[in-house]
Amino acid sequence: MEIRHATVKDMDGVKALLARYHRDTISDEDRPGGFVTTAITDEQLTELIEKENGVMIIADPREDGPDEVLGFCFAAPWEFWSAWPLFEYMIEIMPEYEFEGKPLSADYTYQYGPMCVDVSIRNTGAFADLFFASLADFKDRYPVMVTFVNSINGRSENAHNNKAHMETVGTFDFNDNHYLMMAIRTDYK
Repeated sequence: MEIRHATVKDMDGVKALLARYHRDTISDEDRPGGFVTTAITDEQLTELIEKENGVMIIADPREDGPDEVLGFCFAAPWEFWSAWPLFEYMIEIMPEYEFEGKPLSADYTYQYGPMCVDVSIRNTGAFADLFFASLADFKDRYPVMVTFVNSINGRSENAHNNKAHMETVGTFDFNDNHYLMMAIRTDYK
C-alpha cells in the first residue's frame, strides 16, 4: 500500500469509499465504526484533486486495473469549502475560538476532512499515517489546520484526539447537530 495524492483516475475508488461510509448510505453494520458527513459532487471532487491537490489516498496498487482506494483524506483552503453551508458557518464563527492563544481565522488556517479509512485496514496505523501525510502536505502553505467532528461520531473523535493529537478548541451547533471544533499545527511532531 502507498499513500499518495489522488488523480482523477482514483475518483471512482474515492467515491465508492465515500458512499460506503457516508452518514446517508452507511450500513447499520458499519455505522458504529464511524462515518463521514460531507457530500461532494464529481465537479467539486475533480476541482479538489486537480486545482487544490487536496486529496491524499491510501492505495493498493493493481497491475490489472485501477488502484484500490482504501482510504482518503480531503483538505483545502476555506475558499474551496465556502460553497458548503456548514463550512461557511465555521468561517464566520472561527474568530470566536482560540488556538495557542490566538483567535482562529480563515486567513492562516485551512480545513481538512472528511477522512475515511476502510475497515479492512483500521487498527494498522493507516489513519495516523494518512492524517500526518496530509498535514505535512500543507505545512508550507498554512501553519494551522482546523476541522470539525460530529459529537455522535465517537470513533472519529477518539481518532482525532488520540491518534492525530488534535486539540478541541470548542463546540458549536449547526443544523441540529453538535460539533467539536479541533485544531493542530501543521508542523506537529
